Amino acid sequence: MEHSPAILHAKELLFLMGIILGVGTLTGFISRLLKVPDVVMFLLAGMALGGAGLGIINVKVDSTLNQLLLIFGSCYILFDGGASIRLNVLKGVWPTLLSLSTLGVLISAVVTAFAAQYFLHLPFIFAMLLGAVIASTDPATLVPVFRQVKVRAKVAQTIMSESAFNDAMGAILTFAVLAIAVSGGAFSISDNIISLLQQSILGLIGGALLGYLAALLIAHEKYSFLAEYAPVVTLMSVAAAYLSVDNLHASGFMAVFVFGMVLGNKDLLGFKMGHDEESKLEDFILTTSLIMRIFIFVLLGSQVNFGLLHQYFWGALGVVIAFIFIARPAVVFLCATPNRKAKWTLKELIFMCWTRETGVIPGALAGMLVGMKVPYSDVIASVTFMAILITILLQATTTEWLARKLDLLEV
Repeated sequence: MEHSPAILHAKELLFLMGIILGVGTLTGFISRLLKVPDVVMFLLAGMALGGAGLGIINVKVDSTLNQLLLIFGSCYILFDGGASIRLNVLKGVWPTLLSLSTLGVLISAVVTAFAAQYFLHLPFIFAMLLGAVIASTDPATLVPVFRQVKVRAKVAQTIMSESAFNDAMGAILTFAVLAIAVSGGAFSISDNIISLLQQSILGLIGGALLGYLAALLIAHEKYSFLAEYAPVVTLMSVAAAYLSVDNLHASGFMAVFVFGMVLGNKDLLGFKMGHDEESKLEDFILTTSLIMRIFIFVLLGSQVNFGLLHQYFWGALGVVIAFIFIARPAVVFLCATPNRKAKWTLKELIFMCWTRETGVIPGALAGMLVGMKVPYSDVIASVTFMAILITILLQATTTEWLARKLDLLEV
């Protein structure tokens, strides 16, 4: 009996999803045995099964499936990270967080741009575009790492919050520089600051309103008629928060993070769930976040272009080394040390310098530039994937070791 093309395609997708989940489960178990963050093993598994390896997974970067998993997966992981943030922990570090997420992105981009101009001989505007693409950190990596490695709360939650808030700045800076690069226009600091504020404020307001509404419906003493459907409410609200704010040309990623923060701190608003409902919701969020993590990083690994990496290897390596050992320390010390109220210690600052993985959002931005056929986009994509591979494989695997050496692990 013949099957329609739609049925055959559905079976292919079902097989692909089964392979990814099966491999993710196995490599997740191995990561626990080896005591390394699971995202590292997911990435390696994707590289082995992708087009450059066994060729079992072949999902194009610009496909609808890939974009759906990338967008919703990143949103749900951001929501999970926001829900794990405790506002009373962050109240003394807000100046640092704001500075890291705005000025820090600009500093990182500029330092990286000079390195790219030196090592890869790019015109400065395209070197700046490269720096903007990889300037933001990756919540999809950092949130799971800090779930597994129990670092001092103030440090862990500052780094996780930075990784969520700086996505908006990184994207805005990327497209501002891109406009100049392709049109030869002038860079307007005032216009871009206004754009950043607009996107950030709309993201904050949208996420806070939806978070309050979700908390009201699942945890209010009188109006919590959706309490037993709390897991479904989170899925619906994460999608709604991202899409509604994104349609207003603001930061949907910031909205889902703030939504998670409000829901995770609902007790401060006077809302309280029953123990059974709370446990059920937490288990659902952890499981769903794990599934999204598996899909994102296995697919990301499968899409690594080893041809580009080989072509620009040494220049890209030089840029990434400067990015890790010059740009990031400059960002941390220039943005964190002025905040005396936070009482940052040298050990905490050193840890923050090392812990800044690159991942989903820079990868997506680089993919968009390649799809738009922007000049030097192949070089930008090469450096971006090099940054993703090195920071995840090197920094994520050494997070616990460094935290232990610096005596930052919670007892």
